[in-house]
Amino acid sequence: MSSDQQQPYDPGRDPYAGQQPYGQQQGRQEYGRQQYGQQYQDPHVTQTWEGQTWDTQYQPVVQPFAADAAYLPPQPAAQALPPEAPVAHGEPAAGPATAAPEYSAPTTGGNARITDAQRARAEGRSPIIEPGMQPAALTAVLGVLLAAGAAVGPYALLVPLVLLQAVTAAGWFRLNGMWPARQGIALAFAGGLTADVALLAAGRENAPAAIIGTLGVWVLLTLVLQLRSHADPDERMYGLMATVASAALAIVATGHLGAAPDAVVVGGVAVAAAVLARALPLPGAASVVVALLAAAGAGIAAGGFTGLGASGALLGLGAGVCALVGLRAASYDYPSRFVHMTAGVALPLTAAAPAVYLLGRALA
Repeated sequence: MSSDQQQPYDPGRDPYAGQQPYGQQQGRQEYGRQQYGQQYQDPHVTQTWEGQTWDTQYQPVVQPFAADAAYLPPQPAAQALPPEAPVAHGEPAAGPATAAPEYSAPTTGGNARITDAQRARAEGRSPIIEPGMQPAALTAVLGVLLAAGAAVGPYALLVPLVLLQAVTAAGWFRLNGMWPARQGIALAFAGGLTADVALLAAGRENAPAAIIGTLGVWVLLTLVLQLRSHADPDERMYGLMATVASAALAIVATGHLGAAPDAVVVGGVAVAAAVLARALPLPGAASVVVALLAAAGAGIAAGGFTGLGASGALLGLGAGVCALVGLRAASYDYPSRFVHMTAGVALPLTAAAPAVYLLGRALA
């Protein structure tokens, strides 16, 4: 018999006889739902279902009851919650993504989480960064200006020398982590200016007396000012040492004004060549050797235009050694860009002043 043939109706065989009426069945389901809700409902969570749907994209807007709203502060307009993303059955819901910390290569700018110096020490590396080509170029320009001023006359040399002393005073304080230190910088710079005036008044032949005398007076003045300070003893001692060192460097830079003009020309050119060669991307030992050779070669070349001749190589080598010492001091402990653009520019020329003065007197 085919399946599409109809069976004769049997009144005794009712397919819906075993089922309850719709009203009684719905009542039992509602009663069971209420019992289940009373047994498992969390008293701290209120869940609202509106409509005959199980759509997870729908989120109700929860409004406070009128009786409770009288005791609550004014609330902003209620907004519907964003729709939930569908989660596959058996897969855990994705939690908040936690990105791993990323650190850049060591730079002079530092890092928000850890400083470059701390990271370098933790990794066993040397916390030293050379100033680079831009400060070296500025040092070279300032050295050439000193050489050109010395060739013209003492008052023409005074202009780049005063600029060198100002940058030296500011850079040394920042290199020691003391900023702002306007009084200390002003005091050190005033010491350099006083030495310049004393040397011009006493003459080049009395340059040692003018420089040493000014240095002694400024050390005593710094001691008196620090004794009147109301800071902690440790802080006063630290400020005293930084101020004395900064003033001493600014005053020692006056040696360029007291040296022979030919020696200043050779020394300025030699320092410019040394710092430019040191800024080249070469290995450490090779870079130092190349910088010293460049200083000696520049000394020979500049000595040919002056009365020093071949002895300019020795003066250029001595100035180059002092310039590298000053450059190393400005590179310590991951200094900032401000340190590189002040101490990194001025210290090579300032440190070379004693060599220029002494070697110039010996070779001229």
